[in-house]
Parts: sequence; structure tokens; C-alpha cells
Amino acid sequence: MSFIPLDIPDVLLVQPKVYGDERGFFFESFNQAQFDTALGRTVTFVQDNHSRSGKNVLRGLHYQIKQPQGKLVRVVEGEVFDVCVDIRRSSPTFGRWVGEVLSATNKHQLWVPPGFAHGFLVLSESAQFLYKTTDFYSPENERAIIWNDRQLDIRWPIDGEPILSSKDAIASSFQDAELFP
Repeated sequence: MSFIPLDIPDVLLVQPKVYGDERGFFFESFNQAQFDTALGRTVTFVQDNHSRSGKNVLRGLHYQIKQPQGKLVRVVEGEVFDVCVDIRRSSPTFGRWVGEVLSATNKHQLWVPPGFAHGFLVLSESAQFLYKTTDFYSPENERAIIWNDRQLDIRWPIDGEPILSSKDAIASSFQDAELFP
């Protein structure tokens, strides 16, 4: 497995070694020892989540203000554009974002540290998205930043409007959002 820091170095692109032949493929999707070594600390995952969404569905930008979650995300069907936004006021990369295409074909994963807002846009007809989290879901602590916030200026690869949940459609602006110290 390769762990590649992105433009925001706390966010890692994880590239597994894939072994394939005429029968199909095999790869190790998670290895605790390698993951801890790459991060330089031990991370414990407590919950696995699985979502399926159609083309042009945009989920996010979500985070939990208390019980912040680190997420290890991947796609097992289809393709998404995955985005992480640094919302830690004390960070040198505060307010910056990174985006990566994750797909069933490239088998890449993304480590989204606690203190980041996270979202993804489905690029294929449908996508199945899996993620491990470092803390449990806490609805009362969930927050969202609007996907098209002008200050963040995320370059989503979409023409027109995405399909949003009702709560994502009324999410806060970055300027008005409750953020981390």
C-alpha cells in the first residue's frame, strides 16, 4: 500500500497494490499496522458505513463538531469526486480543499482526518461508497457547509445543479459555519 500526502498533507491518498489475472483481482483494502505507520499514530475505527447514490448526487460537505470523525473512504462501484475541506482555524491550510476521483476501477482510498468537512459527487450512473469512521455518528453534532460556497470555490466537475438532500440544500456558508478551533 502507498500513502501519498496531497496538497493538504494531513489528507492521504491510499493506493493499494492490486494483484490481478484472468480470474479477477485481489488487494488488501486495509492494514492497521501500515495505516498507523503512515499516520505516525494509532487510529481506531469504530463504525463502517455504506451508501449508494445515483449520478449527480452530491453528499456533503459534512462533519461533526463534537465527536469529530476521521474517515477512510473508498468506492466499490462507480466513480465519485471526493472533497475534503480543512475547517481547523489553527491549521496552516484552513479553508483550503483537495479533491480526488475515487472509483471501483482505480481502487484508491482517501484518509479524511478529524477536523475536515467531507463530501462527494457521483460521476457515474451510480456509486457505492464505503467508509470507516473513528467515532460514532452523532446526529446532534452533525453540521454541513453548502456545496457551492463562494469562499471555498470548490471546482466540482458538474454542469448545472447536483441532486441534494433537503438538509444539504440549506447548509451553512463557510463564513457562518461552526468550525474547529
